[in-house]
Amino acid sequence: MNEQLQLPPPQARSQMFIGIAFLLTLLVVLVIGTVKLVDWLDDEQQAPVQKIVISGERKFIDDQQVERLVRESQPGSFFELDVAQTHHDIEALPWVYRASVRKRWPNGLEIYVVEQLPAARWNDDSLLNQHGEVFDGIAIANQAQLVLPSLFGPGGSEQTALQGYRDMQSLLEVADLHITELFLSERFAWNLHLGNGIKLNLGRSEFIDRLQRFVDVFPLISSQEKAVDYVDLRYDTGLAVGWLSVQNTAPTKTKQRES
Repeated sequence: MNEQLQLPPPQARSQMFIGIAFLLTLLVVLVIGTVKLVDWLDDEQQAPVQKIVISGERKFIDDQQVERLVRESQPGSFFELDVAQTHHDIEALPWVYRASVRKRWPNGLEIYVVEQLPAARWNDDSLLNQHGEVFDGIAIANQAQLVLPSLFGPGGSEQTALQGYRDMQSLLEVADLHITELFLSERFAWNLHLGNGIKLNLGRSEFIDRLQRFVDVFPLISSQEKAVDYVDLRYDTGLAVGWLSVQNTAPTKTKQRES
C-alpha cells in the first residue's frame, strides 16, 4: 500500500511563512541595533571631556589655567583620561595646596581645590604657606599687593623662621608692635625690623626672653625725645639703644641695664 505525502493546508503554510519572515526581520533588527550600539559606544569612547567643573574656595587660582592644563595634558577621550595624572598635574600648580579629581558620566570632570594660604614672603622670591612650606606664588602676591611679613633665612629653616615669627609677633602685639621683616642667619641668630622703623638684634639664644625685655622697656624708650634706630638685646642683663640724631641719620648708642 502506497502512502501519499500530506502537505499542510494553505492556511498553515501561510502562518509558517509569516513566522519565518518575523524571525528574519527580528534578526535583521538585532543585527542593525548591535551595529549601531557598537558605533555609539565607539563614539562615546572617542568623545573628549565636554564639561569641567571647578569648586572650592579660591582667590588666586585661575580656573582657566586649570582647565587649559587638563585639556593640554589629557587631550584624549573621557574614557582615556588619567584621573591620577590629572590630579598630580593640578596639585603641581603654585596656588593649589590640595585637589581631588573625579569623572562624571557621560563627559564631565569635577575638580575640587584647596588653595594655599600665604603666611609670609620667603627670601623675596617665594611664599610660605601656613605650614611653613615654600610655594611659588610671589608674582601673584606682588600683583595683588598682599601685605605679608618678609622672612629671610637659609634653606631648610622655613618652618623655624615662621614659628619664630609667630611666637615673637604674639609677644609684640601686647605693645601694639608688628614685625615687617625677620632675618635668621646661617648661625640661627635673629634680627627683626618693626613697623615703626626700630631694628632689634636678638642673637641666637633666649631670643624670646630678650624680646620680652624689649617689650618691658619699650614704653620708656618710646617716651624719649629722640627716635630709636636699633636696640641690641644681646646682653645678659640690659640692652643697647642706638638713637637717630636729629641733625643726621647717624645713630648714637646708649646702653641701659636692668636695676
